[in-house]
Amino acid sequence: MGNVELLEALRRAVGSGAVRTDEAALALAASDLFATGARPLAVVRPDDSQGVAAAITAATSRGIAVLPRGGGLSYTAGYASPTPEAILIDLGGLNRILTIAAEDLYITVQAGVTWKQIHEALRPLGLRLPFFGTFSGAGATVGGGLSHGALFFGSARYGGAADIALALEVALADGTLLRTGMAALAQGAKPILRSFGPDLTGLLTHDGGAFGIKTEATLRLIKAPAHTDYASFNFPDLVSATDALSAIAREEIAEDIYILDAESVNAATQVSASKKAQGAWAVARSAGGPLGAARALWSIARGGLRRVPDGGYCVNVVLAGRSARAVADDLATARELAARCGGEESAPLVPRVARADLFANLNGVLDQHGGRWAALNCKVAHSEARAVIAGFDRIMAPHAAAMARHGVTVTRLCSALGSLAYSFECVFHWHDEWLPLHRHAAEDSYLAGLKEPAANPAARDLVATLRADTVALFRNLGAASNQIGRTYPFIEALSPAPAALLRQTKATLDPKALMNPGVLGL
Repeated sequence: MGNVELLEALRRAVGSGAVRTDEAALALAASDLFATGARPLAVVRPDDSQGVAAAITAATSRGIAVLPRGGGLSYTAGYASPTPEAILIDLGGLNRILTIAAEDLYITVQAGVTWKQIHEALRPLGLRLPFFGTFSGAGATVGGGLSHGALFFGSARYGGAADIALALEVALADGTLLRTGMAALAQGAKPILRSFGPDLTGLLTHDGGAFGIKTEATLRLIKAPAHTDYASFNFPDLVSATDALSAIAREEIAEDIYILDAESVNAATQVSASKKAQGAWAVARSAGGPLGAARALWSIARGGLRRVPDGGYCVNVVLAGRSARAVADDLATARELAARCGGEESAPLVPRVARADLFANLNGVLDQHGGRWAALNCKVAHSEARAVIAGFDRIMAPHAAAMARHGVTVTRLCSALGSLAYSFECVFHWHDEWLPLHRHAAEDSYLAGLKEPAANPAARDLVATLRADTVALFRNLGAASNQIGRTYPFIEALSPAPAALLRQTKATLDPKALMNPGVLGL
């Protein structure tokens, strides 16, 4: 009877069509790209802040937990429920851009808006977010990005999602809608400053929904750079590639700096002729007229599509600025630093196509052979990058035979997060049956060309072991991570005073511990 009453209350709060209890919806809600939790009682999809608040109240007043989901593209159990006594709130219905303040350089959006939506809305105005999205920005949402530390495009210069947030609206456990920044002023004010007094915006970012569900966000804007250029450099090993990345990052001359291993780069450049043509067309289309297109394609031809040596790595750099001369000077600096570290310049096909064909689709949730993957990441000072690389290689070595036996491989993606942080990401690959999110995120036409592998619990268990060892390494190194979810130790890794403060904050905002219970270890 209790569940019937809950469902009736949810339908009253958001409408019958916004409450789902069918098998497909509940199965999708139970798992991300790696983890599977309990199936919730219902999936609720409000279309405004008031609906989110009403749904939360309907659940928490009955002792039912609430879990938020944005794009859903997690692999750290961010919304995989530890209890069946829960509802999942799908923020995909909050998908409207509310304000673009071109003169004051900010944008206010609902939490379910994607990075792709924002980029496409701002482009005709000559504006952009400083950090402007993740590889998965076609589906990844602002609310999810702010909750889980999103970063990538623009991050080498501007940091991640939390760094561009000016104000938030958050629905708390009792249904209160809390505003932060200057938006919190009772008289009403333009949200141009994040910290007028204590920084509540910062407190409520990267919380995984532990303190409340984000319903709106105001983000700062910049004028889109007038000129952009690209470079790629091949290195024989990850250490020398990392030395180059860190040297370039310290100069603060690039928007993106990232390292891909030979397997990833060579797979990207050894695609079919039609795919190469699509990539070239994307580059030409984005290059600003016939002359720009010619220059862009010439730069690819000039570098030559040199294969990254086996075991080698490629540093990819995107530079942008207000004048061609400034960008050219920055590019010359990047070339000098890369050469100093032993780099050989190659065609910048990867960064050009990545920027030219932004947010294309989510087919990458499965590899080109239908295999699965799951990533882990850590952030350390540039001076500590070599220790991360060596430590990871050391803990992987004892598992080499088992990995070969079960078909588990690992690639590495490293990047710069501003001038201060080195981001190390390891990605485990294996063949296994698909989870509901794989089928939901990828295009039907892409799935049609793949054959789903058979269930492979042995490989899956091995990946879980490798992930656990890697998470332990990161903790021992004192590293930070984004997309913490329920995978990385957080509250237990803190020193006593900040841990106590966050527990007290959780108890104040969520006294029954019903907001995404267990995330961050809270």
